[in-house]
Amino acid sequence: MTRKWRPSLWLVLGGALAGTLALSLAGIVALRYLGPEIGFRHAAVLLAAIIGLLTAILWLMLLRVLLRPVTALAAYAAAMRAPGREAVAPPEHFGTRELHDMGLSVIDMAATLSNRETTVRSFTNHVTHELRTPISTLRAATELLEDSADLSPADRHLVAQVRGAGQQLDRQMEALRQVAAARETDYRGHTRLPEVIAGLAPRHPGLRISQHGDDVLLPLTMEGAEIVFSHLFENATVHGAKTVSVETRSKAGLLVVVRDDGRGVSAGNRERIFEPFFTTRRESGGTGMGLHIVASLLRAHGGRILLEPATEGSGAAFRIEFPQA
Repeated sequence: MTRKWRPSLWLVLGGALAGTLALSLAGIVALRYLGPEIGFRHAAVLLAAIIGLLTAILWLMLLRVLLRPVTALAAYAAAMRAPGREAVAPPEHFGTRELHDMGLSVIDMAATLSNRETTVRSFTNHVTHELRTPISTLRAATELLEDSADLSPADRHLVAQVRGAGQQLDRQMEALRQVAAARETDYRGHTRLPEVIAGLAPRHPGLRISQHGDDVLLPLTMEGAEIVFSHLFENATVHGAKTVSVETRSKAGLLVVVRDDGRGVSAGNRERIFEPFFTTRRESGGTGMGLHIVASLLRAHGGRILLEPATEGSGAAFRIEFPQA
């Protein structure tokens, strides 16, 4: 990325078009004068060879100035998002001035995103590490106090609340780790939805799960798909659902609609259900991270999840979209 002169894109394209036009006109003029001298057939063969050689040289110049920098930048972007990547060297050749500016912008954006991922991971690791010791201390202290025979009922109630708070902190830390894993782990691959449902059905014995629609491949590995649908099935279970239907459509991208017959989502909570730590089940152990984990994982792999509009007398319906299946 040393400083050197780089032609503008308009100069390269304009020069290529002008050179092509000049070769054509020069060939016509040369054929007019060479034809009578060496014969039109020989002149045509000679001029075709010369024009072909000069056109090949022009093509090689365009290949070096335009195609190679674009290909190198695409390879750099692919290497940056690859799982388990190490230090990736940025491209050295950018061709034109405009491609140089675009390349530097892409490299800067990739570095910014990488730094953000590192910050999130470091913060998550730091928080979970720092909280592990006090949580263990709380757990040990509450166990000792519960074994004491001198506690009054009010004291035992207080100790139970402290123990519950420690368990809640433990669940929140695990949820934070899952969110970080959903954002950073690469689950790119392909999995058939019936195989995912067949693997998850025994884990949710209280649900009757049905699947219908197009036979599609989910653009996720089996592990990634299980994380997404396991959270959705668990969400349906805790909201009183007995049946879940999974509908798939593959027209204009991949669409999966997961619909249950539970209590649904109230109007006041619909805008917040994908927010981290938002839950209506705090007292019963809810962390409010399940749907946020699903949304983060899908967003990191080119998809998204939406809550479908509420229908009178029905449960919740979640819409998963991938632009390309």
